[in-house]
Amino acid sequence: MSTVDIGTLSDFEEGVPRQLHVEGRTLVAVRIDAALFVLDDRCSHEEFSLSDGEVDVETQEIECARHGAMFRLSDGVPVSLPATRPVAHYDVREEAGRLQVVLP
Repeated sequence: MSTVDIGTLSDFEEGVPRQLHVEGRTLVAVRIDAALFVLDDRCSHEEFSLSDGEVDVETQEIECARHGAMFRLSDGVPVSLPATRPVAHYDVREEAGRLQVVLP
């Protein structure tokens, strides 16, 4: 397991998906209030980029722009069809004002 610095909370715009390239992985990060959620940036239904989708701040979900599947930001679990498999979720730690994504 490793941690990678991805910046500060203020580097991320509220409710706007941001693609990150971290150690050979493509991730999507979404800030909601004081929390930053990080998932794999690929819909489990058809390998489409989640960072192109919309975020529902109220329900804390991200939508795949291709077919409308919704995923919970907290754990990557799909909450609507056509996706039936989760996407990987990564923990984020804060240390001295810096955010670290935890990679397996």
